[in-house]
Parts: sequence; C-alpha cells; structure tokens
Amino acid sequence: MAREDNRGGRRERDEAPEFADRLVAINRVSKTVKGGKRFGFAALVVVGDQKGRVGFGKGKAKEVPEAIRKATEQAKRQMIRVPLREGRTLHHDVNGRHGAGKVVMRTAPQGTGIIAGGPMRAVFEMLGVQDVVAKSIGSQNPYNMIRATMDGLTKEASPRNVAQRRGKKVSDILPKEAAEA
Repeated sequence: MAREDNRGGRRERDEAPEFADRLVAINRVSKTVKGGKRFGFAALVVVGDQKGRVGFGKGKAKEVPEAIRKATEQAKRQMIRVPLREGRTLHHDVNGRHGAGKVVMRTAPQGTGIIAGGPMRAVFEMLGVQDVVAKSIGSQNPYNMIRATMDGLTKEASPRNVAQRRGKKVSDILPKEAAEA
C-alpha cells in the first residue's frame, strides 16, 4: 500500500511543473438547514501544458482550496490535444456550441495576440495559442463558454490529419499559395 502512495506522490510531483492551471470561476452556494446556512464552493479550473493540450474541470467542496484541487485533478484527467499551426494559432476558423453558448474562433496573423473574453482567454492561454480572434455569442455562463470552446477545439483538424484520412499528400490538401509560402 505504501509503495503505491510513494509512486502516486512521485507522479504528481513530475506532472506539477508540466501543467499550468488557471482558476476561471468560484461560486459560493448555500444550503439552508435547521441551524442556519451551510456554505459550499464550486470551482472551475482550466489546465494546459501550453503546447497544444488543454482540459477543464469543476470541483465542489466545503472549502475553496479543496474545490480547486478537485477541479484541477478532473481537468488533468479530461485533457484533449489540439493541433496548432506553427505552435501559435489555429489551422482554420471553427465554431463551437454547448447549450445556448456559441463561440466563433478565427485564426489570426502573427502579432495579433489573444483577442477573446474571460473564460475563452483562459483556455487559449493554457493551450499555448498566441494569436487568435474569438467571440462568444449567447450564454455568458463561464461553464457553457468553456464547454463551447472545447467543443470547437475538438473539431480542429490539421492538414496532416486531413491528408492522412483522405489518403493524400499534405501538398494536395493545402491551397497553392500556402504550399508555396
């Protein structure tokens, strides 16, 4: 038993420097009971390696640090890999949606920076995107915005993946100007 704990502890120490995390939202919820009110906290966290992997998680607990810890663990378990062009922007424009939350994400030229609001900005920063233009339409709920953003990012495909799926070469897939540049 002690052996597993040691390995688990070591593994967590190795992962810690690899991932960056960003707290997006803390929500205080109360339950009215006979003696008064009991407070709990819900945390929303985005975790990423800033090299193309990102995940989000939510955690609930009686104390804030415990809720953040739970959310971070869940985010690390639910990470997705997103192909990036030149490691700085998206390959193509993409839309994402979750419930009433809709997001539009567009590729951008170098030097543009991250033009995105609140929770979407956190996702792009943890993903390692440097240039992107994004707009949230509809729901302003951070949970739905992040889920819509993740939905759009899962639709992202690199030319290499598309070429492999179609059984062609990458140069056949890309437009002529992009292939020459």
